[in-house]
Amino acid sequence: MATTTLTKAEDRTAVGHAARIAHVSKSFGGPEGRQLVLDDITLDVAPGEFVTLLGASGCGKSTLLNLVAGLDSPTAGSIETPGGRPALMFQEHALFPWLTAGKNVELALRLRGVPRSGRRAEAERLLGLVRLDGAYGKRVHELSGGMRQRVAMARALAQDSRLLLMDEPFAALDAITRDVLHDELTRIWRETGVSVLFVTHNVREAVRLAQRVVLLSSRPGRIAREWTVDIDQPRRIEDTAVAELSVEITEQLRGEIRRHGQH
Repeated sequence: MATTTLTKAEDRTAVGHAARIAHVSKSFGGPEGRQLVLDDITLDVAPGEFVTLLGASGCGKSTLLNLVAGLDSPTAGSIETPGGRPALMFQEHALFPWLTAGKNVELALRLRGVPRSGRRAEAERLLGLVRLDGAYGKRVHELSGGMRQRVAMARALAQDSRLLLMDEPFAALDAITRDVLHDELTRIWRETGVSVLFVTHNVREAVRLAQRVVLLSSRPGRIAREWTVDIDQPRRIEDTAVAELSVEITEQLRGEIRRHGQH
């Protein structure tokens, strides 16, 4: 029987991993029977580590992220997040349009149990962390796409989780805005020490951001290969070392797509 454990360690410095995924499989039912989406996934994310999950569309990346987030349960295997429930950031910002930027962040603080008297100051601090000083009172419609994703990032950080799950959060942005937010995410990750599990289908994005790239195969999703990214941060997406490793990973990804008959 599958188990999902979401526990909070009293001393986070003593935790040996931010997430432990052990022999996880996931099936969904349908008119043609059960469909195996993930098969025997085993993966640890270390405290403070940045890991990207890479793979073709439909390989189960988002499904795995939802399982780690506790939004669904595995069919088999177990998932542990000793630092508490992870924070989750989606491709769409999912901000409440009737609230200001600051109030959207404050909502996460309220759900976390932060007293009302301290919420505004903390919301403003978090907005400053994502370079949105002075945006507390702005409505969602007054913000650009990139600014909305910054607010969403501040709201995720407001949950004070030691594990941040990100499901293609920059995919809908233009190239320049995405590039800027790559820099911002790298800075925030380094400043806060939060662990990040980041889903993408963009090979260059994976290599630019991560310390480790994990490639999933398709139908069903299995770990096909991992790469340690030994390139100094900060990185640029056009850096030679980033480009060279991206070519190697892309060739492996293409092989997985050919192997499973995807186009």
